[in-house]
Amino acid sequence: MNISEIIKRKPWFGWLLFIVTVGVVFVLGLLASSIVERRAEAVYVSTPKTKIADYEPRNQVWGQNYPVEYQSYLRTADTTFLSKYNGNASIDMLATDPRMVILWAGYAFSKEYKQGRGHFYAVKDVRESLRTGAPKDAHDGPQPGTCWTCKSPDVPRLMSQMGPTEFYKGKWAAIGSEIVNHIGCADCHDPKTMNLRITRPALAEAFTRMGKDISQASHQEMRSLVCAQCHVEYYFKGEGKYLTFPWDKGLTADSIEKYYNQVGFTDWTHQLSKTPMIKAQHPDYEVFTTGIHAQRGVACADCHMPYMSEGGQKFTDHRIQSPLNNITNSCQVCHRQSEDVLKKNVYDRQDKIFEIRNKLEVVLVRAHFEAKTAWEKGATQPEMQPVLQLIRSAQWRWDYVAASHGASFHSPTESSYNLANGIEQAQEARVLLARILNKHGFEGIVPYPDITTKEKAQTLIGLDIPKLNAAKIDFITNIIPLWDKEAAQREAKYK
Repeated sequence: MNISEIIKRKPWFGWLLFIVTVGVVFVLGLLASSIVERRAEAVYVSTPKTKIADYEPRNQVWGQNYPVEYQSYLRTADTTFLSKYNGNASIDMLATDPRMVILWAGYAFSKEYKQGRGHFYAVKDVRESLRTGAPKDAHDGPQPGTCWTCKSPDVPRLMSQMGPTEFYKGKWAAIGSEIVNHIGCADCHDPKTMNLRITRPALAEAFTRMGKDISQASHQEMRSLVCAQCHVEYYFKGEGKYLTFPWDKGLTADSIEKYYNQVGFTDWTHQLSKTPMIKAQHPDYEVFTTGIHAQRGVACADCHMPYMSEGGQKFTDHRIQSPLNNITNSCQVCHRQSEDVLKKNVYDRQDKIFEIRNKLEVVLVRAHFEAKTAWEKGATQPEMQPVLQLIRSAQWRWDYVAASHGASFHSPTESSYNLANGIEQAQEARVLLARILNKHGFEGIVPYPDITTKEKAQTLIGLDIPKLNAAKIDFITNIIPLWDKEAAQREAKYK
């Protein structure tokens, strides 16, 4: 019996055959479309318009070969997004939380600390920060060259010429005219293959000391490791200010503190309490590794640089930003809840961590003032040593959470653990201080000054902000133009 006879006897069979045929044709059409699309992408990637040099720092040159990625990267310049906690807008964090001025008394962060605006402004913001000291000479200044390490793709270029050691120990201002391109393509990509690569030696060196070979990292691991070149805790080691990641004992706050204590490292001595302090930088990668997303194999780029599709072409969005500004392409790829529900999940975690963090801040500030009073009443170094160690440890844990971008979401469990330990240590320090004060004849409550504004707190610790601002304006007006002129002359010669 042939097909026609079957159809005559069973008309429904004809309709079934028709539907199946349409379905097959539809699937084959999708397959053909996908093949054409992939071939178009292959041609697009494999036929570069220009040759990119090994250490080409200019993002616009890379953009000639990768225009879609480059155009998405340029959107990093947009600083309008503001979430409940931070975002990519410039926020004066000292004005938002004046207690930070006291916590960092005697350290440059008490002068100025602003929420970072993103990679596009990396060079501009570090040039114009009060923390760099506003050198009066275009080739001198208090900060080492190490301070430039994570700000520009000009850094790998210079390191290839000078060597990392010479780069680190030089003057920050001495190479100011060389650092002109903001963070971009050459920081993370090989110009020949476009594979992800490590361009900062400190990360590879840290892995080597831990007995790990970073060259064996998978592509998915590299999508976090290129971020970990800079979004980490670090310190300047020795007289040469050699950039070092303190991971030898592990990546937790506890492990890093043990490392610092063992090597005897101190960032600065607190102006009020005389505590030898550690300043956390931005241990984003370390905190991330303790969270559920890292444990599930999610990479930094999955959320902060999700895949996009434009004109039939799939690409990685290089507008590096908070996932809360792109929930559809980041969070909802895995999570099926609505945007409102997902955003609430994030804010619920952040609210609780910030509440605990603020409680630790209050206790720490009081401990610093009480320690100051104890010294004034005649406390001795042996008496104060246990107190200072507790304050150092407690503030380290506060700073480890406060300085980490997104810690309250990346790992709320680890963040809560660190803050809880910090509160316990700070309170223990205050108990010891009460006994010391009593021993030296002080009774009652230590006066707690009015630090309700940034200006009041800065005046209290003796900062002359108008004078510092005047120096910064002079630097921006007279020194930076010299750097830009030198850079323009070098660019013209290069072309």
